[in-house]
Amino acid sequence: MRIAFLAAPEGVEQVELTEPWKAVQDAGHEPVLVSTEPGEIQAFDHLDKADTFPVDEVVSDTSADSFGALVLPGGVANPDFLRLDEKAVGFVRDFFDQGRPVAAICHAAWTLVEADVVRDRVLTSWPSLRTDVRNAGGTWVDEQVHVCDSGPNTLITSRKPADLGAFCATLLEAVGQAD
Repeated sequence: MRIAFLAAPEGVEQVELTEPWKAVQDAGHEPVLVSTEPGEIQAFDHLDKADTFPVDEVVSDTSADSFGALVLPGGVANPDFLRLDEKAVGFVRDFFDQGRPVAAICHAAWTLVEADVVRDRVLTSWPSLRTDVRNAGGTWVDEQVHVCDSGPNTLITSRKPADLGAFCATLLEAVGQAD
């Protein structure tokens, strides 16, 4: 199964991209880096520049139809950039409309809020986003990983890099059920 990893040209938290990517790849799926611009993205280790990664597809040239699931890595700047891009927000919304699994970690909930897909859902995120989630009609919980099956799809959320083990395991379980 092809799994989209959506990241802005700059600001993704590297470990929140690379750990789920490796888990997806090791499970025999095809991770695909989708961004708002062609070329490379610049990852970060918290606030310090880390590695760059080649973009596989540009969000304006692809669609949710091409993928079985979506992963939204965090980083403070990444979702802030993504929520300002109409095509990226529409891409996220399409996964919900099509009932495909979506997994978001840390600050990635900002992109979900912008896509207006958290209403009547329960999710977790980096704690500073709890008011944003509540204001968007969602219920915020402080859990390592939370699976919300209300609505047309499965939404998997986690709080921070320390939750990546549970996040990746839950993502792979959801993708296995979607196969």
